Amino acid sequence: MSTWLITGCSTGLGAALAAAVLERGDNVVVTARDSATLEHLASLYPATALAVALDVTDARQIEAAVGQGTDRFGGIDVLVNNAGYGYRAAVEEGDDADVRALFDAQFFGSVNMIKAVLPQMRARRSGAIVNLSSIGARMMPAGSGYYAAVKAAIEGMTGSLRKELEPLGISAMVVEPGGFRTDFAGRSLTQAAEPIADYADTAGRRRKENDPTHGTQPGDPAKAALAIITAVEAAETPELLVLGADAIETFRAALQAQLASLETWRAVGESTAITE
Repeated sequence: MSTWLITGCSTGLGAALAAAVLERGDNVVVTARDSATLEHLASLYPATALAVALDVTDARQIEAAVGQGTDRFGGIDVLVNNAGYGYRAAVEEGDDADVRALFDAQFFGSVNMIKAVLPQMRARRSGAIVNLSSIGARMMPAGSGYYAAVKAAIEGMTGSLRKELEPLGISAMVVEPGGFRTDFAGRSLTQAAEPIADYADTAGRRRKENDPTHGTQPGDPAKAALAIITAVEAAETPELLVLGADAIETFRAALQAQLASLETWRAVGESTAITE
């Protein structure tokens, strides 16, 4: 039996993953900023679910959540950094405080959660880190520059982390979902308060009032949860797990476009070598 600590379990993918892990009999430290939103899971699985209030920007709450989970279940085997929210704005529109809050919650929050569990994982020479990204890191759509940037930062950090942890018996994986039927594009989506008219046909099209995609996303969170569990438990956990046919096709197209650009400009790039 493994013990998972999952951040952001109140709704969406975090809630689906927590439910799936509990259903199969593992322990889960289920967390959210408001622990009252977790009472249904805790009541369904009183022996294996521990509901804990956790704001990942609060160092004391991080320490307390990891400590409570360790005291209750003996240790944390799998950390899933899922807590987060969307932010849409043209780069020029982005408010500094909003952007810093985005990075505090999703990048630095994830890093601090990782630092909190790694000492015990290193001592056991086992464990798994799962960091949620987004296909947005690959698409980089107009109006999502800051969100794409924070997810790209998570991916870059996780790539290096994986290389640091592999010799210690600990895995690190990025999950890149496409569109899933959650609250992400609804309640969980924030945006710049003051749009600039010149971006109406680019970033403006992705503003909440102009985006009809909420509630029509093709992905099933319950199936995504099972896919994550399968990858974590695989003999060789993948470095990157892309979820959803839409995300896979977008990823493929992005790679092909990058490769085409690389070849187009290859001669110019290679011309920079020092010649004797």
